Amino acid sequence: MGSATSRDHLMKLLEPVVNAEGLDLEDITVTAAGKRKLLRVVVDKDGGVSLDDVADVSNAVSAALDDDDTIMGQSAYTLEVSSPGIDRPLTEPRHWRRAVKRLVKAEMRDGGAVEGRIMAVDESGVTIDDRRFEFEDLARGRVQVEFRRIDDADEGNDDGEEG
Repeated sequence: MGSATSRDHLMKLLEPVVNAEGLDLEDITVTAAGKRKLLRVVVDKDGGVSLDDVADVSNAVSAALDDDDTIMGQSAYTLEVSSPGIDRPLTEPRHWRRAVKRLVKAEMRDGGAVEGRIMAVDESGVTIDDRRFEFEDLARGRVQVEFRRIDDADEGNDDGEEG
């Protein structure tokens, strides 16, 4: 079975398993690691993924793979479940929604680019600063690393005294 076919088969098998745990299946990769295979499963959800979420979905994925031994075969493998990192590209509406208030740089399908803060997201597009962009016009975006996020700047000394 080719790698693209294997990945597709894994996605088809594991997507409902991950969804049943209340998470979205973002990506799957299988790589050779000596005599073993390394299966990486990337999951996410609104509000972020907790360690309990990772443990629960790891157990569910492991059980599903044990029940269907045709995908990974009889060879040994290591299962790694994680959430996407900061460098994950924003390509789906849910990615943009989960990045509200974050600074992003977005590539446009026409070759241009825009940089700014995501202010709002709805079913058809995103507002970056004061400009509206439809998802169909965006190729992908990347969250920019900030040492002091907007949420941090809002949290200040409420009593007006310097401290």
